[in-house]
Amino acid sequence: MLCTFKKRVSVTLLQLIKVGKSSSSRAIRPETQLKHSENLTLLRDALLYNQGQRMCGFTVQEVCEIDELQMVAILLSHDKTGAQHLHLARDDPNNTFSVMFRTTPMDSTGVAHILEHTVLCGSESYPVRDPFFKMLNRSLATFMNAFTASDWTMYPFSTQNTTDFDNLLHVYLDAVFHPKLSHLDFLQEGWRLEHEDVTEPKSDIIFKGVVYNEMKGVFSNPQNTFVRAVQRALLPSHTYSVESGGDPSHITDLTWSQLKEFHRTHYNPSNARFLTYGDRPLNSTLEVIDSEFLSKFEAVKTDTKVPLETRWTSPNRVEITCRPEPMSHDPDKQTTLAVSFMLADIRDVYESFVLNIISTLLVDGETSPFYHSLLEANIGSDYPPVVGYQGETRNAYFTIGLQGIHSKDCDKVEQIIKETLDQAASEGFEKKRIEALLHRIELTQKHQTTNFGLNLALAVSSVWNHDGNVVDFLQTSSHVQKFREDLKKYPNFIQQKIEQHFKNNTHQLTLVMSPDCQHQQIQASQEHQKLQKVITRMSDSDPQHQTSLIMQAEELASQQNKKVDPSCLPTIKVEDLDANIQCCPVLVDQNVQYCVQPTNGVTYFKALFDGSLLNDHQVDYLSLFCNLVTRMSTSKTGYKDLSQRIEMTTGGLEASYLVSEDPSDLNRHQLGVVFSSYCLDKNIPEMLTLWQEIFNLVEFEDEGRLVTLIQMCAADLANSIVNSGHSFAMMDAASSLLKTNHLKQRLQGLRQVKFMKDVAQLNDFTQVKNTLQEIAKVIIDAKRVRYAVNTSTDRLAAVSLSMQKFVQEILPPETPGGHQWGQFNLTDNIKPLSASSDQQGCVARNFYTMPFSVHFAGQAYRTVPYNHLDFARLRVLASLMSSKFLHKEIREKGGAYGGGASGHTPGLFQLYSYRDPKCLETVTCFKEAIDWAAQGSFSQGDIEEAKLSVFQKLDMPIAPSNKGMSLFLNGITDEMRQTHRQTVLDVQGSHLQHSAIKYLSSPGDDGCHGYHATTILGPENSLLKESQSKWTINTTL
Repeated sequence: MLCTFKKRVSVTLLQLIKVGKSSSSRAIRPETQLKHSENLTLLRDALLYNQGQRMCGFTVQEVCEIDELQMVAILLSHDKTGAQHLHLARDDPNNTFSVMFRTTPMDSTGVAHILEHTVLCGSESYPVRDPFFKMLNRSLATFMNAFTASDWTMYPFSTQNTTDFDNLLHVYLDAVFHPKLSHLDFLQEGWRLEHEDVTEPKSDIIFKGVVYNEMKGVFSNPQNTFVRAVQRALLPSHTYSVESGGDPSHITDLTWSQLKEFHRTHYNPSNARFLTYGDRPLNSTLEVIDSEFLSKFEAVKTDTKVPLETRWTSPNRVEITCRPEPMSHDPDKQTTLAVSFMLADIRDVYESFVLNIISTLLVDGETSPFYHSLLEANIGSDYPPVVGYQGETRNAYFTIGLQGIHSKDCDKVEQIIKETLDQAASEGFEKKRIEALLHRIELTQKHQTTNFGLNLALAVSSVWNHDGNVVDFLQTSSHVQKFREDLKKYPNFIQQKIEQHFKNNTHQLTLVMSPDCQHQQIQASQEHQKLQKVITRMSDSDPQHQTSLIMQAEELASQQNKKVDPSCLPTIKVEDLDANIQCCPVLVDQNVQYCVQPTNGVTYFKALFDGSLLNDHQVDYLSLFCNLVTRMSTSKTGYKDLSQRIEMTTGGLEASYLVSEDPSDLNRHQLGVVFSSYCLDKNIPEMLTLWQEIFNLVEFEDEGRLVTLIQMCAADLANSIVNSGHSFAMMDAASSLLKTNHLKQRLQGLRQVKFMKDVAQLNDFTQVKNTLQEIAKVIIDAKRVRYAVNTSTDRLAAVSLSMQKFVQEILPPETPGGHQWGQFNLTDNIKPLSASSDQQGCVARNFYTMPFSVHFAGQAYRTVPYNHLDFARLRVLASLMSSKFLHKEIREKGGAYGGGASGHTPGLFQLYSYRDPKCLETVTCFKEAIDWAAQGSFSQGDIEEAKLSVFQKLDMPIAPSNKGMSLFLNGITDEMRQTHRQTVLDVQGSHLQHSAIKYLSSPGDDGCHGYHATTILGPENSLLKESQSKWTINTTL
């Protein structure tokens, strides 16, 4: 993964948290039961640590068993430097490590963010260029990244391999404590002046730099602008008043010496917090941290603490502007308004817990007061980009409002907010709503995810960063218990809190953001003025600045082009990997697949209905149907009561469409709808009853409810383009190659964005309601459904009986004959390409003009299905091209935030760039990468690293809820997975060269291989206009 800047890292514990058949009505019992036992020894050993015990240069401060998380927390401090270490012992082989520093910049130059990038560019023990990215291909990490938040910077990784953990631990610690911080790395990652064309000294001088272009992309999104403006205006007296990620207009003020000074004052052990999680022994990690790193430092007094914000005596109001959103369904309704309240110190753990509960009750779900008063009024399209409780800053805050409103409705929205809070302060909340939320907390604690350690690291980061009691923060059950006691003891407990923190709170901000047609022109003018100012400043200090720029560019290019020997970096070897997959046995009874897993008292349910009988008109509405079907009323229950029942007994009911290619034949695919849910084992009957009611009785007649949801869906889609532009570009390009991908484009790509915009603009929704009801009739058919249930061994018998009853009662019994569901359906999936392509095999070149400051590019090639040997080889080729060619050319040289190749989708090979200042140059780079691969310009070591990168993905941990899903959803058996794994292991250089030539270099005689399409999203480009004969330029979708 790319080092990603995260302004809003909002993770709280409320968010954490062989085949046989049987036709009788008996319970299924597995022939072979998998053994799953908790590692009680691990927890017992962890509890043996005592407060005051000294070990490996650390002293134990606290030991606490966290029963609800099946975990023991051990808090330690380093004797010499004062560094803190939190160890979370848990029976989980996916071990996590992180080191976090409190970083509190006082300007918007992005120093903390640029430092995050630059420390990963080489260190004393690993003096190679970009060891972080090189380790991505020398490791089996399940997660590697770095985050910069408003007031902390974190470097986390996770891995299931012991040797890999040791390798990454050394690389990460050497990077943060002993980085090179070279001037050239600063120029590459931060900012620099350089000729637009480095080979042409007469070309324009422009700003370049990875972070500079990244943040230009961030601020291309009005939603990001709004989120940041709320925090800066509400908490204006210290570090939160500046942009920690960097404002492009200020990034160019940062100097290399300032960067190094920030590292000296912030990246010292006295300002560090280490976290480890999993089943790895604590001693071995502490020994490395102390003996090889911390023992070489002295304690220093750091001045990084963030003070509490001084409370205002009266509310404040701020107005800002943004660019218009061309995909808005109503051009006259593009104003966003939010009211924010500064709350308590997040170090008050229980008070913060209570405020989080109250905030969730106020805004979350169809039964919440603000959902009713704001969203259902259909004044706007959705809540604002930041909403609810925000607990990442020293003072927490709460935000509520609307986006997509008319400017004349601002006063009305503010009045609604005031009245809704008045009502909540007077009436409180229904007891069953409170119980539903507490049930969700209990269920979240039992629900197992694949990167639980990382989630915990993020969850505790803010409280711990401000010296709060991190062990107390983790004990959610005790907070729930105290909350229940306070509700009993004080009947108006919640009302009094609303009165205190909301109604009588004078530290209140109203922020209004309105569109301005001149916004982008003003920004461009300001950027130009800043550029001229910097050039003038440079020329004043260096009369030979033109020559200096050329020399600097040549020096940087020389470093980027220099062949690097990565042998100093540790690595996992391919020969050490297990050649065999971990099989996932399932049981099948009629049309129900059972997978026995250690699900920790939770049962997971899926129903996959066939969608092949939908007509063309209905397919366009399928994505909308999935978004609405579990959120509408039934003929028996209104949507609010239904929502409350869902919250009381499940983790939510969801629907999604499925488009899946046959593993062996691209001419075959399945289209379906997947209904998913999970619940505590005791609530299985109620969960199935809810599904039965929705399947049989769902209605789409409530037009007010329908309009509310449609506007929310349309707004979410339109807002998603700027943050996922590369995905939309790749999807659009792929849609020209296979009908399956054309179908995906209709369901989730640019075509769906345009479709939802048109639907939201309708005045008469009769046809929409009729179509959605027709889809329900076509989709929900007992003869065309399969079920999957994941549950524990001790619950299998009871669950199978419940499922048998459910299957019999859900819909009329299956009759003989009819459509047989469960097989892939034959489709004419290959588009006739040869007649419509050029000599290079290009089927389409699409450019979509978007109001962004950077580009997103996608290119797609048609290849082979999953079971073809070349699919595995193309996956390795994609990894090889990404790490050995595209990363250097697109990111390091080109200045894009990201770029690479992907071969993970059957039938496709894709190339992309993300937040890219370049346009046609990147498309040329794609071609050069293919030529490089076709020439075999890589070593055996390169191939081994590319294989490791593929095995990272193949061996990613799978949550108990998702075991068996590759078979259920995609028809991929364990035997297929084993063949695929072995093929990856056996890949040779000749295979990769052959694949590059056959599938990517030129069109083949079969009318399929070598054909490709390209799509770019971004600002207007003069070069494209000059080559309109080659490109289709779309100014609107």
